[in-house]
Amino acid sequence: MKISDLLDESNVIPGLSARTKNEAIDKLVDTLSDKLDGETIKSVRKAVLERENIMSTGVGKGLAIPHGKSKQLSQTYAAFGKLEEPVEYNAIDGEPVHILFLLVGPESQNSVHIKMLSRISRLLNSSAFREKLVASNDVNTIIDLFRSEEEHFVRI
Repeated sequence: MKISDLLDESNVIPGLSARTKNEAIDKLVDTLSDKLDGETIKSVRKAVLERENIMSTGVGKGLAIPHGKSKQLSQTYAAFGKLEEPVEYNAIDGEPVHILFLLVGPESQNSVHIKMLSRISRLLNSSAFREKLVASNDVNTIIDLFRSEEEHFVRI
């Protein structure tokens, strides 16, 4: 499964407006509403926020990878957001976050979930890739950047 295959025009927000971590997460989860019913969206939101309460998913360098698993999901979903203004996130390095990548999947697919988190982390760890993402304000360009970066750095 490719990360870029999980992204489309409905779940990539290059100008995400949010004042708090929870508001940013809520808006990313909401991008999945055209793919999931209301009860599943509630389940996903709860799972992601519960995971966030255990430990911040702010991984440093202005990045966060909020994630969660729900038994109501039958497959993996993702969303990407680039905040207009960074938000406090209780990140590991204490810096505010401006790039978020949401990943949610079925409880029954733990190994897939961990593998996808690892891939996202590996891609976003590249400062050159982050700079390209920050510079881009076009949804399709952002998706193409993920596709291109995956081809170079991730065994699929």
